[in-house]
Amino acid sequence: MRKLGTFGIYTFDFEHQPATRVRDSVQELEQRGWRAVWFPEVGGREALTQAGYLLSCTERLHVVNGIAQIWQREAGATHAGSALLADAYPGRHVLGLGFGGVRRPGVKPLAAMAGYLDELDTLTKESPNPAPRTPVRRVLAAYGPKMLALARDRSDGAHTYHVNTAHTARAREILGPDAFLGVEHAVLFEPDPAKARATAREHLQPYLNTPYNIAKFRRLGYTDDEIAHGGSDRLVDDLVFWGDVDTVVERLRAHVRAGADHVAVQVIGTQPGSSAMPHWRWLGEALLGRDDADA
Repeated sequence: MRKLGTFGIYTFDFEHQPATRVRDSVQELEQRGWRAVWFPEVGGREALTQAGYLLSCTERLHVVNGIAQIWQREAGATHAGSALLADAYPGRHVLGLGFGGVRRPGVKPLAAMAGYLDELDTLTKESPNPAPRTPVRRVLAAYGPKMLALARDRSDGAHTYHVNTAHTARAREILGPDAFLGVEHAVLFEPDPAKARATAREHLQPYLNTPYNIAKFRRLGYTDDEIAHGGSDRLVDDLVFWGDVDTVVERLRAHVRAGADHVAVQVIGTQPGSSAMPHWRWLGEALLGRDDADA
């Protein structure tokens, strides 16, 4: 997992672009020294098919599902797809698993994820297909201590989304020194506080109005008053790093100091169908050291 580098790209952009533009984007990212691209599954393009396409377009780039939703496919389909990708592209695909979408009434997330992992492990032992020389690598979307412990014990580590640096430090304590910790964080290149916070609030609005995310933000230490009405300045500034490139980069590095192995940077403020490539170029120049660029 260390081969992902310290920083990567997290993007929704590919959901809104034709395949040829996606191909051109990932090829440029690879050429510029980025070692990992993360993308979510948001109800459009299927997660493992898209991962396979990105891998086929590149030679070295690591492709991470952040996340593939367990509600979208049975464990058998997940196992078959991820095993083929592991065999075809050794060491370059990471299967990130999580819930996403609409919660199922009466289903406890921890038990559901543990059961899904049990099925995957059984299928791995019983599969009629050739076992990949490099095993499937998987991480779990995890926030609370019990899910982080499950990620530590049943996968290569954890992936977090929209958390503050204090959570990163707590997650590292639970995961211990060896498990992987990948942290997504949103950024915005806008120095004006009012404009930056307005754009950040627009981005955070869906997350501030769903019960699961509200519970997560409470667990991160924010009060109900801070979560309501678009989010307080403290919450917004913690969850979206804004300003010039130097300011944004320094705040991203705080996750690494807190214990993250890898930070997946999500540039916000671009319109659906457009590309964040200009921002990714700036970030690459500022973030990618020799270990990232030469690997």
